[in-house]
Amino acid sequence: MKKGNITIYDIAKEANVSPATVSRVLTGNAKVRPQTMRKIADLIEKYHFRPNSLARSLLHKQSKTIGFILPDINHPFFQHWFKEVRPVH
Repeated sequence: MKKGNITIYDIAKEANVSPATVSRVLTGNAKVRPQTMRKIADLIEKYHFRPNSLARSLLHKQSKTIGFILPDINHPFFQHWFKEVRPVH
């Protein structure tokens, strides 16, 4: 298996199933045979696979991200309220 980011396509290839089957296991769809579900679950655990949150946000049309537009992040008032904010350049 490749190194780096593992995708559902990689999991599907190794489990010898379709990416749709891997997706059904991830979403908890009951239309997957128990032995196939176990095989996929084992691979997901083996590679510490986590679904891509950006890809999921595209599907659900929600990013669950809050953005702030500030005049000056270095101003003491804003620094007090937004300590953990990292400006995007």
